[in-house]
Amino acid sequence: MKTRSALPSLSGEDGFRQIAQQLATTGYVILPAALPEPLVDSLLLHFKALNSEDFKPAGTGRADDYQVRKGIRGDEIRWLDGLHPATQAYLEWMEQLRLHLNRHLFLGLFSYECHYAYYPTGAFYRQHVDAFKGETNRILSTVLYLNPIWEPEDGGELLLYSDQSTLLETIRPTYGKLVIFLSEVFPHEVLPVQKPRCSIAGWFRVNTNLGVNLDPPK
Repeated sequence: MKTRSALPSLSGEDGFRQIAQQLATTGYVILPAALPEPLVDSLLLHFKALNSEDFKPAGTGRADDYQVRKGIRGDEIRWLDGLHPATQAYLEWMEQLRLHLNRHLFLGLFSYECHYAYYPTGAFYRQHVDAFKGETNRILSTVLYLNPIWEPEDGGELLLYSDQSTLLETIRPTYGKLVIFLSEVFPHEVLPVQKPRCSIAGWFRVNTNLGVNLDPPK
C-alpha cells in the first residue's frame, strides 16, 4: 500500500516571509507542506471524529440570495471554532500568519474564518471567485488539504485561473498542501472527485472596504 511521505514544514519568521514575498510577487502561493505535520495529523483525526450530522450542504450567494445548488457545488461544510486543541492550534497558526502579512504587506487583515469542506464521490465546485470587487471584505483565500493518500486518478484538483479562461495552476489536493490566493483576483474551480476529499477552506477579512496594497502582475 502506498503511504504519504513526510515533508518539512515552514516555521517562524522565515516561513511567513516566504509566503509574504510570493503573495507580493504573484498574488498566490502553493506550499507542499506549510504547517507542522503533527498539526495536520490532528486536524485529520478531528475531522474523522465528527458525525455526518455536523456537516451541512454548502450553498452559494449571501443572505436572501443563499441557495444550495448541487449543479454548482456539491461539498458539505462544518465551520471551525477553537474549542478543540487541533482547531485551536490551526487558528493560532493562521493568526500568526495574519499578523505577519499585515506587518510586511500592510493588508489590514482583521479576522479569519474557515470550515471543513467534505466532497463526497462525484462532487465538484464550478468556476467562481470568492469575492467580487467592492462587494465584500474577503481579501485572501486559503485551502489546506487533508487527504493522506491521493493519486492523480482520484481527481478533485483545484484549478486556478488568471481570468475566466486562462489556466494558471492545476493543484492536486495532497496531504498538508496549503494554497493561498487573493480572493477577488483568481477564479477557481474544483474538478469532480473520484473518492471522498477533505480540506479546510478559509478567508482572511478586513473590516472596511478600503482594499489592499497588493497588486499582482498582469
